[in-house]
Amino acid sequence: MSPTARDSRSDEDGSATGALERAAALLDAFDATHRELTLARLVERSGLPRSTVHRTAARMIELGWLDKPGEKYLIGNRLFKLSGLVPVRHELREAVLPYLQDLYAAARTTVQLGVLDGAQVLVVEKITGHRPMPMLSQVGGLIPAHCSGLGRAILAWSDEDTVEAVVAAGLTKRTPRTITNPEALRTELATVHERGWAYDHEEGNAGMSCVAAPIFDFTGNVTAALSVTGPSGAVVPDRIGPAVRMAAAAASRAYAARRWAVPRPQPGLPSQ
Repeated sequence: MSPTARDSRSDEDGSATGALERAAALLDAFDATHRELTLARLVERSGLPRSTVHRTAARMIELGWLDKPGEKYLIGNRLFKLSGLVPVRHELREAVLPYLQDLYAAARTTVQLGVLDGAQVLVVEKITGHRPMPMLSQVGGLIPAHCSGLGRAILAWSDEDTVEAVVAAGLTKRTPRTITNPEALRTELATVHERGWAYDHEEGNAGMSCVAAPIFDFTGNVTAALSVTGPSGAVVPDRIGPAVRMAAAAASRAYAARRWAVPRPQPGLPSQ
């Protein structure tokens, strides 16, 4: 390849990469509390120039990545359709959902399923029944790992590098009860590992408590956690903890069996 052709290809790749980064910046501007954004707010939250946002958003609408039925931009239906193919939703959620439903029937308060996403927990599924709790994150929302039952249930079985990454991100104080000392957090994680379930007593939200237990994949590695969350008076750890642990163990077996059942290409045979 000649230097001229190589330079030209580099320019094209840079342009494509830049377009993807701009699109990602616009998508990142949306979250559970910012589901609809005006052009001005999209500019503010993305940090991109107004003309760039307007041009990029128009192309994303054409692709179905965004929608704009009125004066505000929304996430497009095409992304919603694709989200169902993400393994964490298609495989993990489907395997665990029956156990979440059983746990909700027993606890009669909010149950959640989450996976670790950096120093936070991504809420994959949530069942609230007729008593929604708006102070809790919605499906697709993020909650701090260090002060949540879901996060601690995962971190207690994670490697040291994963725990260190959470500590390095900062142990932000959410309530007067939040553990913000790294050594205190490590001590708490050791207790969680020994007990088999995690307990967050009003550390993420005042007046709210959470009991969570880990879910393991077919390799024996922690992959997620499920929890019961509600008003502190209703979430009694010694009573709910064993039930949460049993539900998580059953969910782990179901998820492991599902993963083992996934067809794998045989040597010498074409993939389906």
